[in-house]
Amino acid sequence: MKDNRTSQFRDAGSDRSTAEQVPDTPQTRAPAYRLAFNDMDFMCREDLRPVRLQLELLKPELILNERGIKSTVVLFGGARIPEPSKKAEARTETLAGLSKYYDEARIFARLMTERSMAAYGREFVVATGGGPGVMEAGNRGAADAGGASIGLNIVLPHEQAPNEYVTPGLCFNFHYFAIRKMHFLMRARAICVFPGGFGTLDETFEALTLIQTDRMKRMPFLLFGEEFWRKIINWEALADAGTISQEDLDLFKFVETAAEAVEIIDNWHSDL
Repeated sequence: MKDNRTSQFRDAGSDRSTAEQVPDTPQTRAPAYRLAFNDMDFMCREDLRPVRLQLELLKPELILNERGIKSTVVLFGGARIPEPSKKAEARTETLAGLSKYYDEARIFARLMTERSMAAYGREFVVATGGGPGVMEAGNRGAADAGGASIGLNIVLPHEQAPNEYVTPGLCFNFHYFAIRKMHFLMRARAICVFPGGFGTLDETFEALTLIQTDRMKRMPFLLFGEEFWRKIINWEALADAGTISQEDLDLFKFVETAAEAVEIIDNWHSDL
């Protein structure tokens, strides 16, 4: 929660304002004279990477704490999956067929957000990558319910703007994929993965590995679209080869609909 204690020291913002009003001289124009925290050239130096990593971890954490958000439901999935009304624009027939999962993600997010609002928006808050496709559907479903949702955007070569349904005060932007992944999982109470590409697969296996190695508590881990997932990954072959144990196949479940996913999450503790 926010610390409301009165500091006996000058506020950094006040010093920044004062520093910007100094006389224009060769000395004050020199980069060395800039306040360190207000010097972007300095902050972007390679030597400062550890500080930038810390700041990317800290900023969203402080804001989420101030909002009282204790747990999240994470939605991973493809940015290219269109909503059904636009499936004719899909680049492949298969992608058009996957548009049904846009609706399922939207419905699922609405149902979970209704539960979240019953907990004053502190528990089971929908969190997505903040972009288009399945991510948009997740934030849109939360908006349908009249609740808040989180968007964890990241700077990409082809700029990915946040979708319009992310709650503005909970829309974050990242440079480091690793820190973004930490924020996806630090509060997660359930992980729902829809069909997607490299990014979705990366997030899926990272999270499964953390659960497999007991770095994260076991939780509902739901893969939407069994046909898709079995077609692109031969899960049983991994177990047969001995590269994972047979029990590792129990770390996740396949589902097809939002209703199935919600039922599993609602009954999770009774399954343990």
